[in-house]
Amino acid sequence: MTSQAADRPEQVGTSRRSKITPEREQEFFDAVLEQLRECGYDALTMEGIAASTRCSKSTLYRQWKTKPQFVAAALRSHRRTRCVDTGSLAGDLREAARALGDLSGRDTKLLHALAHAATQDPELQCALREAVVEPEIAALKEIVRRAVERGEVPADHPALPYLPAQMLGVLRLRPVLEGRPADPDYLVRFVEAAVLPALGLT
Repeated sequence: MTSQAADRPEQVGTSRRSKITPEREQEFFDAVLEQLRECGYDALTMEGIAASTRCSKSTLYRQWKTKPQFVAAALRSHRRTRCVDTGSLAGDLREAARALGDLSGRDTKLLHALAHAATQDPELQCALREAVVEPEIAALKEIVRRAVERGEVPADHPALPYLPAQMLGVLRLRPVLEGRPADPDYLVRFVEAAVLPALGLT
């Protein structure tokens, strides 16, 4: 069973979204992320968030129809993809690595809990791609686009399609392989030792 059916009250799907202030909405999102860090995705429930924020469960379901949608909205509120433009591809990739490393250091527990849960829940997997993965891929594609325009790398360079897998993959795998987050220093070293040589840059 996917998570959206876990504790949904009946007949809320056709209700109009209630009007809540941005401050109140952020309170809901903060509660979601805090419970994810402390208890994991499976233990997170709309009922628990409603209790901790002193609102009705129906209010939450009017705003966010399912638990994965609620989690994705909370992640979007929390995540800020940096606009990186140092004037060079090497510089941009180093700065992107530092930004990803900052994220890993803050939210290693959160990302691990969600990554594991997403393998069991297709809706959560889709929501995570939309909220977390696709914005990072778009930012990397923009870095590459500018580099191609500057003539730093050809558009058909065979290593370019693997750039997101390199940058985002090591973010996820270092904690598994070494028990430590992929912090900014580690990711910058990875870029300099593996990514830049693959692109023909020094």
